[in-house]
This record gives sequence, structure tokens and C-alpha cells, in this order.
Amino acid sequence: MMPDLGKYAGAVLWSYAATIAVIVALVAVSLWRGAQVKRALREVEERQGKNG
Repeated sequence: MMPDLGKYAGAVLWSYAATIAVIVALVAVSLWRGAQVKRALREVEERQGKNG
């Protein structure tokens, strides 16, 4: 299933691993930041009496 990469196998596989790690990190940071913003918005709406 995997093509023969020859002497470049290490570099290619490390590049794939690094790319996947960066994508996972970006998704995690986006979800974490989204939760922060949602929580802050909820607090502002409660202070302004617009809950519900």
C-alpha cells in the first residue's frame, strides 16, 4: 500500500508526522479558543440581562 520512498523515506514520513501534528494542534487551539469566547459571551450576556 505504501510506495517505496527509497532514501527519502525518513524525511517524507517525518514531514507527514509534522504536518499531522500541526493540524491536530490547530484544531485543538481553535476548539479551546472557541470555548473561551463562548464563555466570555455568555458572561457578557448575563451581565446585560439578555440571558435566554
